[in-house]
Amino acid sequence: MGMFVVKRVLLMIPTLLAISLVAFLVITLPPGDYIDRLVLEASLDGDYITAAEADGLRKIYGLDKSVMAQYFDWVWNMVVHGDLGRSFSYELPVEELIWDRLGMTTLLSICSMVFIWTVAIPVGIFSAVRKYSFGDYIATFLGFIGLAVPNFLLALVLMYVSFRYFGQSVGGLFSPEYVNASWSFARIGDLMSHIWIPMIVLGTAGTASVIRTIRANLLDELHRPYVVTARAKGMPEHWVLAKYPVRHALNPFVSSLNELFVQIVSGSTIVSIVLGLQTTGPLLFDALRQEDMYLAAALIMFLSFLTVLGTLFSDILLAWLDPRIRRQFNNGGL
Repeated sequence: MGMFVVKRVLLMIPTLLAISLVAFLVITLPPGDYIDRLVLEASLDGDYITAAEADGLRKIYGLDKSVMAQYFDWVWNMVVHGDLGRSFSYELPVEELIWDRLGMTTLLSICSMVFIWTVAIPVGIFSAVRKYSFGDYIATFLGFIGLAVPNFLLALVLMYVSFRYFGQSVGGLFSPEYVNASWSFARIGDLMSHIWIPMIVLGTAGTASVIRTIRANLLDELHRPYVVTARAKGMPEHWVLAKYPVRHALNPFVSSLNELFVQIVSGSTIVSIVLGLQTTGPLLFDALRQEDMYLAAALIMFLSFLTVLGTLFSDILLAWLDPRIRRQFNNGGL
């Protein structure tokens, strides 16, 4: 098991390098660069930048080199010096822009995952055990609603409810007086009072999907011979469910945990724009729109790292749940 974790961690290095190369090349694929955008914006404002001035700006920003030379310079500075580059549009080091937003994105994703687990697993188990009951029909109906309603529409509804009935400031993760304040218990409490809206919005679709997955998997396990045998031995029903079929029914859910995490991270962009959240989504959107390649590449790298880390966590949790997989790990089969 330990060797498996070590191998997976070592495999993360070439994976992230490959992702960084693909991301950097894709960002530079559109015609033109940041300087061309500056020239266009200046012409629209009535100013003009000559070709010589544009070439000088390219040299200052390092855009006069080939794409591969720019990529290798960026990777070298990132790995050796910890320098992620400088944002063209914000005129600030990239690390000053992304750390706070990356932390907020990670916190929001974890809270959404916890919300999904807390709601979906008990409801999915109940829906399977009480098949075709009134509660099962309610859970199925809510599942279809959760899958059908777009996240941004649910965000708008919750924003209205929050403002209309609770008098809470709408949008963002902080009240206006705490946006630029230093961290304190009051700021943390204000964050907790705001984070529930995006947490529910991002978790709704995932909750609906997980409920249906666990229900279907558990229905396949409830009538297996080992469950019948455990009941025949007189084991309590709750112990039979928790010890055998529920653990097996969770395997497909855990194996798809990384996919769920990716959906939360990627799907948070539109929700973050609607809610005005200080996460990586709006920042990445602006960086891509403005061709701010170092900022966009760094954000894609860190989001990819979270995805790869989620895959590792999913595999470890799957091995903890299923002793058959642990046995394969110990035998070197995986």
